[in-house]
Amino acid sequence: MNAIIDAAIDRARTVIAVLVLILIAGTYAYIDIPKESDPDINIPIIYVSMTHEGISPEDAERLLIRPMELELRSIEGVKEMTSTASEGHASVTMEFDAGFDVDKALQDVREKVDVAKAKLPTETEEPTVNEVNFALFPVIVVTLSGDVPQRTLIRLARDLEDRIEGVQGVLEADIGGDREEVLEVIIDPVKLESYRISNVDLINIVVSNNKLIAAGSMDTGKGRFSIKVPGLYKTAADVLDIPIKVSNDGVVTLRDVTDIRRTFKDAESIARLNGSSAVALEVKKRVGMNIIETIEAVKVAVAEEQKYWPDSVVVTYTQDR
Repeated sequence: MNAIIDAAIDRARTVIAVLVLILIAGTYAYIDIPKESDPDINIPIIYVSMTHEGISPEDAERLLIRPMELELRSIEGVKEMTSTASEGHASVTMEFDAGFDVDKALQDVREKVDVAKAKLPTETEEPTVNEVNFALFPVIVVTLSGDVPQRTLIRLARDLEDRIEGVQGVLEADIGGDREEVLEVIIDPVKLESYRISNVDLINIVVSNNKLIAAGSMDTGKGRFSIKVPGLYKTAADVLDIPIKVSNDGVVTLRDVTDIRRTFKDAESIARLNGSSAVALEVKKRVGMNIIETIEAVKVAVAEEQKYWPDSVVVTYTQDR
């Protein structure tokens, strides 16, 4: 032991140089290594989610869970399987043995789900297969609120979503509280009867007019071009001007027998801040990217977009890791 100490003292410059190199290497590693509050850990859990609107928990267990469990039970490496049934929904959660191959497990589960789909009721929505991964959790949530119409908040959030997803290190940004805008058609039964138009005829005409029709192709000698007849609705006026019936008195359009107004679909998710309506963007980062740098870049992008917003729109950051 003394010999080692004596050798270190005799070669003091060499020892100091080694220590400096170690210090430099450690500093470089600290700066360069990605920083994570929740590292990318493979959790041996995969779950299948099924949605069937209006189904009772008892029927969900009988019609959704049992057929799905019957197929999933044959997958190798499943340590434990747990199922849950609720109003309109059912899920099957599988815990695999430690050290499982996540890619192979996902493939096996998807194959069995495809087989089980044929045994589910036709009204059941497409089952989804999901893995539990901390890397897919939001690293920051950007919430927009304020004394402005909800339509304005949604428009600003959609523009901000595109801007944030362009930030290096961001995987995606999901909007919570977003609602798809639709045209609500209110039929006047008295007017329909006066024009001798049935509800079924009216619906069929509206649906048949909202189609993109392929009309073949044209060869000009310089190239071949596809020809399509545009028939999709783009504005409310396109819907109002749909011809419903032609008679000697003229053309009856949709505006003659209905009232149309702009509204939103029923909300699938709701975001609220301090009791007021809001729109939230859940930002997820790419695996391996520096979480601190990614969050700072997101905040910079939000600040740049905020310059063009109404002063009453407030930005709040939550779940900032």
